[in-house]
Amino acid sequence: MIRLAACFCALSLGASCLIVSRADVPSAPARETDSVTVFLSGHELGAMKPCGCSGKQLGGLDRRDAIFRTVPKEKRLIVDTGSLVDGGEEQDLIKFDIIVQAFNLLGYDLVHLTDTDVEVAGNKVLLDSIGSLFDVIAAPRSADVNVPAKYTRQFALKDGAVAVTIAAVDPQVTSAEQIQELFGSQPGAEAVNMVILSRSDSATVDSIVAQAPAVDCVICPPESDEPRAVARRQNRLLVFSPGRLGKYVTRLQIYPELKKPTVPRRAEAQEAGTKEILSTTHSGLQIAFSAVPITEDLPQESSQVQLYQTYQLLLKETNILQRLPRFTLPDDLEYAGSLACAICHDEVYQKWRSTRHANAYATLERVGSQYDPECVICHVIGLEYKSGFVSPELTPDMKDVGCENCHGPASEHAATAGAVELGRPRSTCVDCHSPEHSTDFAGNEARYRQKIVHWTEQNSSSNVK
Repeated sequence: MIRLAACFCALSLGASCLIVSRADVPSAPARETDSVTVFLSGHELGAMKPCGCSGKQLGGLDRRDAIFRTVPKEKRLIVDTGSLVDGGEEQDLIKFDIIVQAFNLLGYDLVHLTDTDVEVAGNKVLLDSIGSLFDVIAAPRSADVNVPAKYTRQFALKDGAVAVTIAAVDPQVTSAEQIQELFGSQPGAEAVNMVILSRSDSATVDSIVAQAPAVDCVICPPESDEPRAVARRQNRLLVFSPGRLGKYVTRLQIYPELKKPTVPRRAEAQEAGTKEILSTTHSGLQIAFSAVPITEDLPQESSQVQLYQTYQLLLKETNILQRLPRFTLPDDLEYAGSLACAICHDEVYQKWRSTRHANAYATLERVGSQYDPECVICHVIGLEYKSGFVSPELTPDMKDVGCENCHGPASEHAATAGAVELGRPRSTCVDCHSPEHSTDFAGNEARYRQKIVHWTEQNSSSNVK
């Protein structure tokens, strides 16, 4: 098997990297059991943890260990289905390194690499590097990418053994008949066969149902953040997706037929927003599917916390924030800063200074995220534009969520004492208060808007101009 290398963080970044080692935290004690658990994550798309701007957010690499350790190491298989990052930009490359390290520290056994993952790993010279982190698979591609397409691991059960085989498949290249041929017999063990599809539609799944009876599980790319599952072929084929952005861990418990699973409990499955799904494999084993939400009350694992701090340090050392590509505002406008508004609107300005928006940048400094463009963009004025925020030292008047975030760039408006209307672009509340960042904003817009009412005239909150 091709394995990824352990020392890679500074290969393409030109920055120092803190290599974090994980203490050997014991998993649940080994005990006599009739089940094997497969944990699956996938499609993180660079989301290593929730932003933390509000409560009740799901996700976080630092909290997964609490879920994995509920099962003894010798009775579990930890798999990621791929899409580690969302693209190939510089910040994505930094994230790729960090996520790979995180998977190693979390004890991942197998990672499926998507096309984007293979491209990023190839650019960072990881595919052929020396080391041993975890096994990888990928759908067959050109001859110059030498990554296995299949992985098998055998587990001992109290009354026998089970062999779990996972294959990476691109349905545009591999037919259902060829998928069937991927799975041979496993001497001395019952088989559970899974395929990870790089793309899928109902016709592809129907074809596998009809022509690949050896397949027990089909893992599809997700269409939502929440995992989804359905049992097909008279409950003889489990079709599911692991969800997006690392908010859930999917759990498959494999156990002999007629044996009641100890986990998952139905309450947990309902809490995850998805019903418990039971399926029977072609060899007569049972599979219980559930989705476990990664909630903020789960304990954090210290090495993952350190690793995220390393990520923030890399963002600082690579100076990525100041080197962002920036656009020119339309009509030669520029941002003027909130202090420029105070000349004519001092009462409104003083009201703004009492709001949390006026201290938005300081919240990033308190948690160490002030060098992360993905965080900074919602805490300053005009990060994406040439006259907007660059750094507290270079553009101090552009710190925080100021007047021009909502009202538009004010250079001409200020220069003409208000004769020229404020320009564009103008942000709306949901540009930053999205479901990812403000879990309770939707449905409570009026309450949130009351916090920023700052005009002196008796206007309604809908008259912001």
